[in-house]
Amino acid sequence: MNISKILSSVLILLSVLFLGLQYLGQQLEAFGVKALGMSLLVVLYCIGVKKKHMLFILFLVSYSAAEVHNYITYDIIPPAGAVYDPHYLIGNAFYILAYVFLISRIFSIMNFKKAVSRFPFQTVLLFILGFFVVYMITDLSETRLFLNYTHSVELIYNSVIMFLMCLALINCMYNDTKKSMNILVGSICIVFSEVTQIAYFYISDLDNALNVTYSFFLVGAFVFFYIQSKLKAEYNPLYERHQELKI
Repeated sequence: MNISKILSSVLILLSVLFLGLQYLGQQLEAFGVKALGMSLLVVLYCIGVKKKHMLFILFLVSYSAAEVHNYITYDIIPPAGAVYDPHYLIGNAFYILAYVFLISRIFSIMNFKKAVSRFPFQTVLLFILGFFVVYMITDLSETRLFLNYTHSVELIYNSVIMFLMCLALINCMYNDTKKSMNILVGSICIVFSEVTQIAYFYISDLDNALNVTYSFFLVGAFVFFYIQSKLKAEYNPLYERHQELKI
């Protein structure tokens, strides 16, 4: 058995363990397993994927750094009267940076200008709906945020993941390939996981069922992201033919 298959098997076991720990409410242990799993996923990508892309590597590394940082600083609470929580800022900065790299990766496999000209109404509608969803999500959590600046951080974070999903949908409409579909499904899973996590923290009084649901969507997102990383970047020949006919 080669190293890639061994790592894949280990990651499957860690995913099951992670979901189990979340169900049992063992948050610190679950954070540790997630950090280990993400680190191994970086290794698996570097070993198992022949045509690697730097932007996707940076996405995985940044996300892994966020998980490792969150695990290490899990029990560190800012002192009373602190103006800001540096670990909260650092962790979210890593997540936002990771999603920015993933957004850049999507831009690299699509012609955004042509996509917008092809689907102008759909693009505008998507971003209007995205803005509305970001506003609603951020508003739900606003009353439970403990420091003034956290509202701005949450707004930026939610805006980035919603932009990611909207861009992935436009990319899927434009390219219509297996790769773009896997990116879209992974992005949708990310958004669902974040919405479920907000419900877990701010609405449901820490219901473990929601915590498991959030974790399930998160695991699913990275499964689809890894699958797309092994697929070649393809382009829908219908659009190329459309351009030829216009000429």
